[in-house]
Amino acid sequence: MPRKKTKKKYKIKTHRATAKRFKVTGSGKLVRTKIGKGHLRRNTSKRTKRLFSKMIEVESPSINKRVRRLAPYLRRYKYNPPA
Repeated sequence: MPRKKTKKKYKIKTHRATAKRFKVTGSGKLVRTKIGKGHLRRNTSKRTKRLFSKMIEVESPSINKRVRRLAPYLRRYKYNPPA
């Protein structure tokens, strides 16, 4: 008896740099960290450093669309995707 052929769905590879830079909230909004957190923060005020820790929502629909295309499984696995 011949085997049944199943339709194979292809997995899309996630763009790892995008997955590290963006997160999805519980309501499905895309958020990102602010710029200027890398180095040279000794001279900045405490208030400015505190404001760096907050994440901001991505408002541009074009960037939103691009990120979802590059990282299609962001919504499914919020922080730790299975190995």
